[in-house]
Amino acid sequence: MIPNYYEFLCPVKILSGHKALSNLSYELEQLGVTQALVVTDKGVVGAGLLKKLKAAMKGGKVKITAVFDDVPVDSNTHVCNDIAKIYRDKKCDGIIALGGGSPIDTAKGVNIVVSEGTEDLMKFQGMDRLDAPLAPFVVIPTTAGTGSEVTSAAVIKDVDRGVKLPFTSDKLYPNLAIIDPMMTLTLPAKMTAATGMDALTHAIEAYIALQKNPVSDAFAVSAIKLTFEFLPTCVSKPNDKNARLAMANAALLAGVAFSNAMVGIVHSMAHATGAVAHVPHGVANSILLPWGMEYNLPKAADYFAELLPYMGVKDIPTRKRDRAKAAIQAVRDLTKNLEKLSGLPTTLSAAGVTKEQLPQIANVAINDGSLIHNPIEADRKDLLKTLKKAF
Repeated sequence: MIPNYYEFLCPVKILSGHKALSNLSYELEQLGVTQALVVTDKGVVGAGLLKKLKAAMKGGKVKITAVFDDVPVDSNTHVCNDIAKIYRDKKCDGIIALGGGSPIDTAKGVNIVVSEGTEDLMKFQGMDRLDAPLAPFVVIPTTAGTGSEVTSAAVIKDVDRGVKLPFTSDKLYPNLAIIDPMMTLTLPAKMTAATGMDALTHAIEAYIALQKNPVSDAFAVSAIKLTFEFLPTCVSKPNDKNARLAMANAALLAGVAFSNAMVGIVHSMAHATGAVAHVPHGVANSILLPWGMEYNLPKAADYFAELLPYMGVKDIPTRKRDRAKAAIQAVRDLTKNLEKLSGLPTTLSAAGVTKEQLPQIANVAINDGSLIHNPIEADRKDLLKTLKKAF
């Protein structure tokens, strides 16, 4: 059904394909950048991806004036302020984020600080708090999961208060996303599986969220189809460049979908599981996704039934309710396969969560904004019951 009213936005220019990175210098020139700051982490540098970026820019007019390669696993306010100082001191005029979710979110935070001329990033926490135009911003993802290269949000930890806070604004969209499979080839099997399941969770939750619309649905369905078809291949055959490119596009498509349609109960629990038990976001989403789908079955059965043909299932049941249940089972089968291929946990206990932590996770999840867009309201008891099932 077409909603009476909806909005959709994705202003990011996308370059996707083999050797897409070779266009970086030209694209930066078009954005007016002369001196770029690269924001990345030690893992990316260790994998040789910064060298590949520099090689791609060799001979161009744009200089890499500064590199910050010590972004932590969780982006935080102190790091954003430190990098902003480097940006100013080196007189940079553009930002390149190279990495997964944390470097990308960190770069978004840096852009807020330097563009707003502030020393306090927390002034801009929340939604639509930005006034100044942001500096030119290019994202080169090295994982295929977060979709942050096409979203208007960042999650950054307030170190002083010990909480993760969202920053959301249409100004936060990157100017350009470069999707090159060369940048994801070194991703280990387990991380490939986890980030791929992160993308799938984005897509499925976006497809059933209260803010869904026909345009976001199209992106979500494409992401789901690509994930079921290519994620196992990426995990079992990591050097398959075509499969890597397909999954990188799945993550991007899912990012566009959920940035417009939002997510729901799975993300609320996954965010809380990460905060309380330090379980990586993709791992938590992978474990919780089928249980979140099961919770939403009373309201979302029709939507799940519509998704089944894109999940690689050969025998499609006749009854709609059976198709919906089969879709949930298809997700379970995928996670079990990924467990065999990579060791990706399929239960919270296997991911290191203790039974004693479950009530605390439920307490944190109930205050997560993702719940607002879930098809069915959930209280603390509902969350705890679902977490216990996933344990």
